[in-house]
Amino acid sequence: MTVLPDLFPGTTSVPFALGLAAHGDRTAVITADGRVSYAQLAARVNATARRLGAERRLVLLVGANTLDALVIHLAALAAGHPVLLVPGDHPEAVQSLIDAYDPDIVARPDGGGQWLLDERRPVSAHTLHPDLALLLSTSGSTGSPKLVRLSHENLQSNAESIAQYLGIRDTDRAATTLPMHYCYGLSVIHSHLLRGAGLILTGLSVADSCFWELFRTCRGTAFAGVPYTFDLLDRAGFADMELPHLRYVTQAGGRLAPERVRRYAALGHTAGWDLFVMYGQTEATARMAYLPPEFAETRPEAAGIPVPGGSFRLDPLPDWPEEDTGELVYTGPNVMLGYAHTPQDLALGRTTTELHTGDIARLTPGGLYEIVGRQSRFVKILGLRIDPAQVETMLSRHGVTALCAGDDEHLAIAVAGARETDARRIRRLVADECGLPARAVRVHIVADLPRLPTGKPDYPAVRALSRPAPTAPPPGHTLPPGNSRGDLCLLYAEVLDRANVTEDGSFVSLGGDSLSYVEMSLHLEERLGHLPANWHTTPIRDLRASEPPARPSRTRVLETSVALRALAIFCIVGSHIHVFGIKGGAHILLAVAGYNFARFHLTTADRRERVRRAWAGIARVVVPSMTWIGFVLLLNDDYTLANLLLLDSVLGPEDLKTGMHFWFIEALVQILIAAAALLCFPLADRMERRFPYALPLGLAALGLLTRYDLVGLPARAEMPDAVTVFWLFALGWAAAKAGSVRRRLLVTVSALATVPGFFPGDPGREVIIMAGFALLVWVPTLPSRERVNQVAGLLATSSLYIYLTHWQIFPLIDGYSRHLAFLAALLFGVAYAAGVSRLSKLLPTLPSLASSVWRERDSTVFRPRATQLGTPPVRCSSRSRGGSRRHP
Repeated sequence: MTVLPDLFPGTTSVPFALGLAAHGDRTAVITADGRVSYAQLAARVNATARRLGAERRLVLLVGANTLDALVIHLAALAAGHPVLLVPGDHPEAVQSLIDAYDPDIVARPDGGGQWLLDERRPVSAHTLHPDLALLLSTSGSTGSPKLVRLSHENLQSNAESIAQYLGIRDTDRAATTLPMHYCYGLSVIHSHLLRGAGLILTGLSVADSCFWELFRTCRGTAFAGVPYTFDLLDRAGFADMELPHLRYVTQAGGRLAPERVRRYAALGHTAGWDLFVMYGQTEATARMAYLPPEFAETRPEAAGIPVPGGSFRLDPLPDWPEEDTGELVYTGPNVMLGYAHTPQDLALGRTTTELHTGDIARLTPGGLYEIVGRQSRFVKILGLRIDPAQVETMLSRHGVTALCAGDDEHLAIAVAGARETDARRIRRLVADECGLPARAVRVHIVADLPRLPTGKPDYPAVRALSRPAPTAPPPGHTLPPGNSRGDLCLLYAEVLDRANVTEDGSFVSLGGDSLSYVEMSLHLEERLGHLPANWHTTPIRDLRASEPPARPSRTRVLETSVALRALAIFCIVGSHIHVFGIKGGAHILLAVAGYNFARFHLTTADRRERVRRAWAGIARVVVPSMTWIGFVLLLNDDYTLANLLLLDSVLGPEDLKTGMHFWFIEALVQILIAAAALLCFPLADRMERRFPYALPLGLAALGLLTRYDLVGLPARAEMPDAVTVFWLFALGWAAAKAGSVRRRLLVTVSALATVPGFFPGDPGREVIIMAGFALLVWVPTLPSRERVNQVAGLLATSSLYIYLTHWQIFPLIDGYSRHLAFLAALLFGVAYAAGVSRLSKLLPTLPSLASSVWRERDSTVFRPRATQLGTPPVRCSSRSRGGSRRHP
């Protein structure tokens, strides 16, 4: 059975799109929602093709790594409708191409998870050449009207060629690590569907641990990457991953440094997979050459040999100094029909028979082609002809990762992972290599090299670094309203105190933690008009503002975790002063702490980075806590050395009531130390990446042994608080990793079943804890108002200082008015937090670690323990007796 033989007899189509059903019940696509067989995929493609109709029309498809987008793409190819595939993450580019080419059908998501086919006319407004199958842009996401015209033969032949030299089997499963609208990413889809192999269809980044969980679960055998992908693999700890089904990794989309090719080839040789380095251009559909894996370690600088069915020749270059080099010219059945600049060009047939690549290459004695430069990237500065690619290679040999671009006056160099003091050395290296004066070389130290959505270098952005640009406002200055990506970069730079924030960065990748999370979420919701889901791991370039309402509204949303933190400190202080008696907030915050531990410390697959973040989070709790306690210890005898060391639950005297003051900080520090120590073990780290939900759920089950005083352990009242409340932290951790309704339901039921009975005689507190936990799991945001958000943000970000200082502040005023004492305790803590934050900004000579400790405190963990039911707060003597400090 094939698709559509009855509906469109004689229609020129792409054969692999027509023949999907021939692969029967084999798995075609795997998504987070389940599997789709080839028979099911063919049926969906058939239905969509029938809807598109027999009359050929130009279909503009907003590309996305989703099943709906894939079905529409395949349906159009099968029915003979030319597809204009555009980037799904750049609305400006989409609209620009709609305006330029006036498509007959526009297929795009509606924002609610559904896809719309906007049929603008029943008959095409254009003359469409019979061979035209696909239109792709070569300019990334700019929306340029210059498009590559590809034929049905181009798509089929290139897919067959790639499948042949990669040896793709019907048992293979490739992950979609690149965008669908990018020719490299699209070629992965086409070549695997051709062979009846499976696609792991996902938009997750290789830097996301969820990607690797999905890849392992689906028995992934292959994935593709551009050079930037390999940067992310290094950060994600790819070398330490266990991927038992991985067969091969492919690389294209730009030159990967030879030493990295050699290193990854050796890694693959050890782990049992092959590295294919490839060379191609959109004008050749996707691939023109590949380097056989056996040469990757010995000839990592080579582009390789032509793909099956293609051939190269070298056209001499009079200006080039080396005699054995020339411009690389490719011929083969995958060479494009030609370019399109206007809708009238869609009627053209073949205008190109061979592809002048613009790359300068040489043929080595071993029969391998090697790219040595690019004509179009050359610049002339002060009469000297400079090849920026060669400058990048030279810097790479000196251990400098950089991108280089230039104009008629300057050479701009963006350098990542370096210090400002290195700029002078790099400038001198480049100036000496190129024979330029140092003033013509401008070095810019950046956090991340500018990249296009495809991962390719963004050279226009590199050149733009040398142009005057607005600087971030000084600390304390309110940013002007705006929601452009430039405005958002400035916002991120101010809140996170980071220089050179680029659109590729996300909140987590830029070092954000749960304190700055509160401030950033409030600013972002105000700027964008809404708070996007998973915004903290979303690159700045992908954040989008909502449409402005007809009438301005002050309605806002507040993230539930932020609301819980603010309400908790409010209730804890109020109950300590006896303004009211709402208790249970500290135990809710244990779950919140676990929830945020998973979100902020476990978002990278790099074990060393995870451990570093975990220990940094502990330091942000320990340092300010010990500082304040030590200060009070110098003034009076309210606390002991055990309090200062945050070990009162272990070493402190049994009858000292003030030992209760810091039980929560002690418990959380001890729990975080245990979690960080656990991640130090490679086996435990691999288990967390393999079973991100099951591991914390299992840890929670172990915590229930002490929760219920089982297996002969000491009674709960005789054990450190960290041991008795650990199960709540673990359940919060599991809640953050519960990606489905079933998993969220299980973790909620676990909490509802285990909280009752923890506070005998105090069911009200247990109800509050269960309600707070349920909100955390099921309700990501709450309706709010602008003023409420501001107050909640202040309380949440200042919670450590409110808690630490309120024990000393409210007794000073409590004799006059409890309500005034309550307000004073909150305000003093907020002011103290603001003062410390401002002080850290005014002292640039402080070590960076100390600055991060004071300015990036983890507000998820700065919460006190409510006093025991019926026990009045300590107001005078620290030696008041009575009660057990061991009771939670």
